[in-house]
Amino acid sequence: MAANQSVNNSIFRSFLEKEKLTGSNFLDWYRNLRIVLTAEDKLTYVEHPIPATPVPLTPDQQVPANVLAAHTQWVKASKDIGCLMLISMTPELQKNLEHFDAYNMLKELKTMFAHQAEQELLETVQALHACKHEEGQSVSIYVLKMKGYLDRLERLGHSMSSGLAVSLILTSLNKDFAGFRQNYNMQCMGKTVNEVNA
Repeated sequence: MAANQSVNNSIFRSFLEKEKLTGSNFLDWYRNLRIVLTAEDKLTYVEHPIPATPVPLTPDQQVPANVLAAHTQWVKASKDIGCLMLISMTPELQKNLEHFDAYNMLKELKTMFAHQAEQELLETVQALHACKHEEGQSVSIYVLKMKGYLDRLERLGHSMSSGLAVSLILTSLNKDFAGFRQNYNMQCMGKTVNEVNA
């Protein structure tokens, strides 16, 4: 099983290395990096900084071995991911970023390419606003399309509450679903009243 996992991770990594970050493709590269790190269960290492080195509370105490091992694992994973990130970018970017750990490297890249993220945010909001359920269109396919836009907003740091997301989807359904909307809203109101009275 471990051998299969290693082969699969190698395939994912080779894909990332083949599609190098050039600058103009940051959002696509970042999406691929997230896919690779998710497959390896290592996404947390770029989403959070390396924790401080554990130290004993008093001079006569020792840091537990499992705490030291966890910190060592975090540092090793961050180095591994940092190398993967560097391998998957152009030499010019490598020179500017090689002194960063994985978390800070990604933070720096996000700052460098913030304009692309702003552009994607604008395009996503426009697409979400323009999205309307057409008569005869499958509701499930339409909801998946809307969820895709909402997921993209969340990835860009602009997540919506689930209540607002559901309301947005419901209000964009075509007129054939007016009864469904009304029934859904009545159920939600009834649930809220019951929670208040409890």
